[in-house]
Amino acid sequence: MSMWIGTFDELVLPEGEHLLWQGRPKARALALRVFHVRLVAVYFALLFVARMIISLDHQPWSTAAVDASRIVIPFAIAMVLLGGLALLYSRSTRYSVTNRRVLLQYGAVLPMTLNVPFAQVSNAAVKAYRDGSGDLPLAVISEQRLAFLLLWPHVRPWRLTHVEPMLRCVPEVRIVADILAKALAAALPLAPEPVATAMPVPRLVRSFAVASAA
Repeated sequence: MSMWIGTFDELVLPEGEHLLWQGRPKARALALRVFHVRLVAVYFALLFVARMIISLDHQPWSTAAVDASRIVIPFAIAMVLLGGLALLYSRSTRYSVTNRRVLLQYGAVLPMTLNVPFAQVSNAAVKAYRDGSGDLPLAVISEQRLAFLLLWPHVRPWRLTHVEPMLRCVPEVRIVADILAKALAAALPLAPEPVATAMPVPRLVRSFAVASAA
């Protein structure tokens, strides 16, 4: 990545490898499903109502409303911060799918790259949302343990023991899942089995039910 956030250097691939798809997470989807701005908004709404109820015991309605409205400033600050983080993570991330691997490039302060060869992918899944975006978690076979915190938020939630890298909030996720499925199927006969695996591992893309609108 260059010194400007959101600007990546051109991906240089070895001979025989070519790019199939490249993209980044949707900032709005990150704000909704990673930073949970809706839940934060509900929390502040409940806090406003609670302050109104408490204030009405000893103040008139107009004074209680003014007193409770002081919560608007911290609410606005929280929304700006969370929205800014979502935009930052979106612009500092690039996902790439080639005919041999998946690359996750991320990190605004400390740029990092996770290389996931198809030979190490034991299973791939897709979770689509009604806005067309979705997540693509990858179950990997690796002797080196992946660090959940270093990968966050590009990791499947709550999988702390068996960490799964995840292409998160991908736009048009069904199309990307289809590209990945075909690439995995094409690479299957050529991919050597990892040493730690005694039997061939099936590679597939499994589809979850469509989640609620986000």
